[in-house]
Amino acid sequence: MADAPVELPGRLAILPFRNKVLLPGAIVRIRCTNPSSVKLVEQELWQREDKGLIGVLPVRDSEAAGVGSILSSGVGGDSGEGGSKSPGGSGGESTKQDAKNGKEPIHWHSCGVAARALHLSRGVEKPSGRVTYIVVLEGLCRFSVQELNARGSYHVARVSRLDMTKTELEQAEQDPDLIALSRQFKATAMELISVLEQKQKTVGRTKLLLETVPVYRLADIFVASFEISFEEQLSMLDSVDLKVRLSKATELVDRHLQSILVAEKITQKVEGQLSKSQKEFLLRQQMRAIKDELGDNDDDEDDVAALERKMQNAGMPTNIWKHAQRELRRLRKMQPQQPGYSSSRAYLELLGDLPWQKVSEERELDLRAAKESLDHDHYGLTKVKQRIIEYLAVRKLKPDARGPVLCFVGPPGVGKTSLASSIAKALNRKFIRISLGGVKDEADIRGHRRTYIGSMPGRLIDGLKRVSVSNPVMLLDEIDKTGSDVRGDPASALLEVLDPEQNKTFNDHYLNVPFDLSKVVFVATANRMQPIPPALLDRMEVIELPGYTPEEKLKIAMKHLLPRVLEQHGLSSAYLQIPEAVVKLIIERYTREAGVRNLERNLAALARAAAVKVAELDSTLRLGKELQPITTTLLDSRLADGGEVEMEVIPMGQDISNSYENPSPMVVDEAMLEKVLGPPRFDDREAADRVASPGVSVGLVWTSFGGEVQFVEATAMVGKGDLHLTGQLGDVIKESAQLALTWVRARAADLNLSPNSDINLLESRDIHIHFPAGAVPKDGPSAGVTLVTSLVSLFSNRKVRADTAMTGEMTLRGLVLPVGGVKDKVLAAHRYGIKRVILPERNLKDLAEIPAPILSGIEILLVKRIEEVLGHAFENGFPLRLQSSL
Repeated sequence: MADAPVELPGRLAILPFRNKVLLPGAIVRIRCTNPSSVKLVEQELWQREDKGLIGVLPVRDSEAAGVGSILSSGVGGDSGEGGSKSPGGSGGESTKQDAKNGKEPIHWHSCGVAARALHLSRGVEKPSGRVTYIVVLEGLCRFSVQELNARGSYHVARVSRLDMTKTELEQAEQDPDLIALSRQFKATAMELISVLEQKQKTVGRTKLLLETVPVYRLADIFVASFEISFEEQLSMLDSVDLKVRLSKATELVDRHLQSILVAEKITQKVEGQLSKSQKEFLLRQQMRAIKDELGDNDDDEDDVAALERKMQNAGMPTNIWKHAQRELRRLRKMQPQQPGYSSSRAYLELLGDLPWQKVSEERELDLRAAKESLDHDHYGLTKVKQRIIEYLAVRKLKPDARGPVLCFVGPPGVGKTSLASSIAKALNRKFIRISLGGVKDEADIRGHRRTYIGSMPGRLIDGLKRVSVSNPVMLLDEIDKTGSDVRGDPASALLEVLDPEQNKTFNDHYLNVPFDLSKVVFVATANRMQPIPPALLDRMEVIELPGYTPEEKLKIAMKHLLPRVLEQHGLSSAYLQIPEAVVKLIIERYTREAGVRNLERNLAALARAAAVKVAELDSTLRLGKELQPITTTLLDSRLADGGEVEMEVIPMGQDISNSYENPSPMVVDEAMLEKVLGPPRFDDREAADRVASPGVSVGLVWTSFGGEVQFVEATAMVGKGDLHLTGQLGDVIKESAQLALTWVRARAADLNLSPNSDINLLESRDIHIHFPAGAVPKDGPSAGVTLVTSLVSLFSNRKVRADTAMTGEMTLRGLVLPVGGVKDKVLAAHRYGIKRVILPERNLKDLAEIPAPILSGIEILLVKRIEEVLGHAFENGFPLRLQSSL
């Protein structure tokens, strides 16, 4: 590379350099394939000994349509054909001539670089035979185009030199500003070389150039080696002034340096993280080797291998095993410290723990033994136990039969949960209880998706994991207590669970693979059927469990509750005895419920009182387990005073401890009962006391806790004829009250409540109807006949019979319609000591479910119309003036 300025000839053959710029001092390799460029090379370079000079003129890639391609270290382009260019640059006659020839105009740049050919090679493409040239050019100096003409298929131009002469360069080098710019450029370039020196071994030659080549050449050489835009390359080419050129070159070199430093910083950061991981990997490998030498192989790899063996032995289906293998391979690639490692491991542990094929071995069903077991564990419930025996009989004849889902509906404390446990015992299967009370999230049934933090499987899959068999008896307890909110509807999710056609491929969101629930025996419990969605209720067979009669409660208490209570409190019949008469008093005076839970609590209270007495006695005398040492102080004082001491001689063969056992167990009587449990909570005289005045009647209602007695009170006062209702009533019962008042007003004359039908019963007075127990919500149509009786009692000033209760829906024409819950209501009447019950005639079929002992103690009065109700509700009947067709 010469340092002296180059003398240019007047004209140069022009080679277009497409979308690239050749700068002085730079070397470029160009592949010429276009016919025009090939012609230029052959005539201007190939046939000359000294290889000559050519001009390299940049053109824009988007504006050189029809121009052939020249491939080199940069991408260039060949010139078009025809036309001439005015000395001013692009445009002029050349553009017009190109337009006439129908070709795209070529927009030449007005400034170029004269280049010398350093190397030239010729090639022939096969099979086309096209000739190509590869030229290595070195940029020498800048020139401007004064005139551009066509010479055959290529262009020649009259040019003028732009670079300074030697004299001008010597003068410019003495300029202080240029010297300062040169120092700044060299400092920036040296900093760049120092950074590159750490990565490249060839930087030493670049440093040598920086020390030997003039600064006006260095600016072009450095910038030519950067990846900069075409506009920036043109700006550098047009920078003829040395100060401007050095300023731009310094800016470009500094920008390239900063980009390298940023990239290096990012690279170091990434490499630091990688080196940390490699360091941890190396330390773990060393730790594994140490443990192998010590014989301690409980590292993570062994844990993963053990997990894989457990999954292999789990008996997964083929498609699920493939899915588990993919997850296992992913786990092996992770480090234990990674965030997703623990969740992936927990998921694989669940897959390995689930009972895919493991089932409980069922012994041959013995229906007689099952029946005896049910009779032993549950007293009464004949219809329910018969249905369970039928269910077991079908399972015996067809073990793989898809039996119905049994749903036990009844008040609390009647044995719903224990019946489900008895089914599991008869089938010799494991039992698991899933409580659904208060569940509002669908994820409790289907599980959470694994994308969430803290995700877990649903309660069904988790329960199966705990029992480790795929065919347990699963109790869905309190299925009527589920709710719904923005998180979903659990009752809708249970539709798939309880459908035999769908639960074969139950898909838990956390598990994300199908699981077969068809082997599970589902049993559900509920207090009421109304809250259960109809679609879910349709998938279950409802078996109603009514409340127990007092006789049944007495049997249950003596056979089941009392032995269990004594055992739970560490007592036996030798310490505490509760006679049947006392238990009966507890049932009548302290409990009025459908179940037996309060009865068990009261028995437990008596057991605790007895435990205190026994524990106090045990503190002074160890109740036959050991004798306290006798102190000699009292004995010595008696002997010293001349007193007599009686002593009992015990034979050697007799057990000394038996002589100190409590000879008389504690027997609970009525006095102790009142002392422990307090005064009686209920009295047989309650109904008589509350209906002692006119306007009060006794009704029967059904609640989720079984049947209850509901009093209805009515009174009149001065007013404007309004009706007031209180007692936290629903819309249906309010309409029943309005209906009852309308019927009484319409039949006032017939009921002898007014002399004639023209008199208004509500003239200058209001009616207030109240349902006691105002904190309890009440609704339903079955209080219609009770409301009519209360109003008629008020207007006639006659008292309703205290031993009579009633239930039934009424119509505006006076008909009595059937109602539900008849058995629970009759049992409630029996608990309250009511002797007569008025029922709709169409409820006659429901009496078959009531135990015979209850029916024998209660007079059932069946009615069709309200008039018959009034005739039974009042003492000596209720006289009617006439029988109306209304």
